This record gives sequence, structure tokens and C-alpha cells, in this order.
Amino acid sequence: MADSETGADGELSFDLELLTELTETSGVPGYEDRIRALVQREFEDSVDRVRTDAMGNVVGTLEGDSDYSVAVAAHMDEIGFMVKHVTGEEDGTGFLQLDALGGWDARVLKAQRVTIHTDDGDLPGVIGSPPPHTLSEEERSKTPEVEDVYVDTGLPTEELEERVSLGDLVTMDQRTERVGETVTGKALDDRICLFAMLEAARNIENPDVTIHFCATVQEEVGLRGARALGVDVDPDLAIALDVTVANDVPGFDASKHVTTLGDGAAIKLKDSSVITSPKVHRRLRAVAEEADIDHQIEILPAGGTDTAGFQNTAGAKPVGALSIPTRYLHTVTETAHVDDVTATIDLLTAFLESESGEHDYTY
Repeated sequence: MADSETGADGELSFDLELLTELTETSGVPGYEDRIRALVQREFEDSVDRVRTDAMGNVVGTLEGDSDYSVAVAAHMDEIGFMVKHVTGEEDGTGFLQLDALGGWDARVLKAQRVTIHTDDGDLPGVIGSPPPHTLSEEERSKTPEVEDVYVDTGLPTEELEERVSLGDLVTMDQRTERVGETVTGKALDDRICLFAMLEAARNIENPDVTIHFCATVQEEVGLRGARALGVDVDPDLAIALDVTVANDVPGFDASKHVTTLGDGAAIKLKDSSVITSPKVHRRLRAVAEEADIDHQIEILPAGGTDTAGFQNTAGAKPVGALSIPTRYLHTVTETAHVDDVTATIDLLTAFLESESGEHDYTY
């Protein structure tokens, strides 16, 4: 892996084309089929064996020289929707009502493009927003809910009922682009960390310990895939990768930033689902300092990650977590700094290459 600097021509030191493919591919909780196929493809030349399970988790394993095993997890699913109702006048335009898959702030959904994934192919749609001058003061001040959202496909009600079925999936439609020193788009949560895990798997050869690279499902609806893998993989140590809050933008006091874009990979101490093992996060920090990899400390007041899914599912496990600082989480303009992506890849790689199974993480 190249270092984090960009060349004179502005080219990145990592594969933006693969990252774009990962982020723009659809895959909501429980229906990660398309993204799972990409992960399996990328694992073909970088791990010793690949398997899936009944939930759809993907595990790519690099065999080590010892029985000690490390699980690395990043989730494949993105927040999205499921069609719950088709409505509209019989001789007029039809509209779709949605049920959320994952945590949405309905305020960010207005005036967005979406894709409806049907058995007959993908169908474009928009979530409209009435002109503000047509709304009453009460309507303008109302906080919207997902149940207030309607998807307009431009199709007559009768045709829409024929083409769209209840349970069809809906994802946001957005390109992934380089913007200054950042990358922005939808589903950086958690495809940018999935990308980092795939890159680390490609970097590592002949590890001392067995490494299970786990692409998990249904994280956005309760860490469900990780909990299943905690039992099935039963590692000696688990490290999860996810994005984290970066409120380093106007309107937030510095104490609310959590992380800062450009300051490096974030080493998690806690979130609302987990307190990471002190011996693990201290060693992550020591590895970063020894390898001169930019890093920062993350203390996240609210939010959970797959780390918690591994910590006590199959008995007590030492766990750690690396995060990529990301602005505007759970929107279509999630934004991460390119150097933080590279720092996360470098730190994960260095940590796994140095892991021998001889470190005692027990108390």
C-alpha cells in the first residue's frame, strides 16, 4: 500500500474505482446480495478460502501458523427502505410509501432521487418536496417522519401496482466523487471501511495468526450478522471497522466534534454499545506510534458497531475498533478524508502483521 500522500497530478494512492463501485452498489439490511458478490470477487486473490453463511455474511480467511485467530469485521449493508404501500388515484399518478431499514432522519430525504429494486429491474423515482411558498407556517415547521415520505415514479397508479411489489427495496441514488481532499457519496457507512478491510487483506501475506476477514450483514438494524459470526467464527480477538461521527463543521463546539477529518484513523475507546478492551486499544495506539501512522482517539457518546456483536456473544472476547471519521452520517453526502482512509488501511495492516497470538489481553 502506498503512503497517504497524493501525487503531483492529484491521483490517489488507493483504488478510488473500487471504492466507488462498493459505495454505489445497493445492499440494504437483509438483502446485501449485490455487495456480497463484489466482496467475494475481491477475496478471490487475497485469501486462502471464502465462505458464506445462512444470513449472508462473508468470511475470507488467511491461514496463519498458529491456532490463534483474529476476526476483522466491516458491515456490508446500507440504510434504505422497503415498499410498504402503493397509493394514488385510479386514473392518476401512483406513489410509494416506505418502511425504513435502518436509522433515517426524514428531514434529509426531501428532494432526493431513489432507485426501486424490482423483480423486473431497477426503477428510478424521486422523493418530492412541495414548494415552500405553498405551505402553511405549521406545515413548514413540522418535523417530517419516514411515514410522511412518498416516492414519485411518474407512472400511473395501475402500472405502478403491476411493476412494484410490496417488499421491493429502495435505495438512495447518488454518485461517489472526489471533493477536494475528501471523498463523498452515499453508503460510505460502511463501504469505506469494507474497502479498507479488503485492502488490508490484499496487503497481508503469511500471517503468524489466522485472520478471518468478515463482511457482515444487518448491522444497521441491530448488529445481527456480527452476533451470529461471534458464535460461528469464535475468534480469540476481534477488531471491527466502521465510520464514526466527525462534527468538525460550523455550528458545533469543539467538544462535540468526536473526531476531525484529516487527523488520521480513529481508535475507539467507547460508544453506546461497547467499551473496547483497554489492552487492545492501547496496543493499536502503540502500533500506530511505532509505524508513524496518523491516528486520533474516538469517544462516541451514541451509536453502536459490530465490535459489540463480537465482545460477549460466544463468551468474553477482547475487542478493539478502528473508525474512519465521516461527516454527515446517514445522508447521501457522507464525507471522509482520503488520508484518513489510507491511515486506517495502514494501521489495520500493521496491527494484523504484528499480531502473533502472544499478547495477553486478559485481566
